[in-house]
Amino acid sequence: MVTGTTSRRATIIHGYGATPEDHWFGWLAERLRSDGIPTTVPALPDPLNPDPVKWFDAVRTAVGEVDENSVIVAHSLGSLTALRYLRSLSGAWRLGTLVLVSGFIDRLPALPELDENIADGGDVTGLDGHIDRIAILRSDNDPLVPPSHTNRLAGLLGTTAKVVPGAGHFLASDGVTSLPEVLEVIGQ
Repeated sequence: MVTGTTSRRATIIHGYGATPEDHWFGWLAERLRSDGIPTTVPALPDPLNPDPVKWFDAVRTAVGEVDENSVIVAHSLGSLTALRYLRSLSGAWRLGTLVLVSGFIDRLPALPELDENIADGGDVTGLDGHIDRIAILRSDNDPLVPPSHTNRLAGLLGTTAKVVPGAGHFLASDGVTSLPEVLEVIGQ
């Protein structure tokens, strides 16, 4: 087997109702690119009426094969989709960095229209053994994803959620158009 130097690459996965141009996604992509990390922010199909299979397929296509140089950053429902994709991988795969912002696997009382999409959330058991660095961010005033949901996910992934005070659901309407906390994790 020939080994070579592989550069880091990142994929940013948006959430429900969002596009690649929304919130802090473009800011983060530009920062990562300026640091020499090729970054994609795929447009997931029909973000106002997300189909879990179509989103899964779009994430699989965008992320491709993962390795220790791969970075996945996902927001809200995009986090659930990213976790489902990682769960589908087999063999001795490795992911360098996973950052979930307002991540969850449980149904959201504030968004019952997503119940069918969320369903049973998915099993994340053992994923942490394949990922070198996991960071989970949540706000202390998220009106859509209860802090307990994100804390539970963090616990299942063997980590603790970092609280970003006053960030709401990390939307531009919450005043969040940059997210240096994510950049800090990736830069470590």
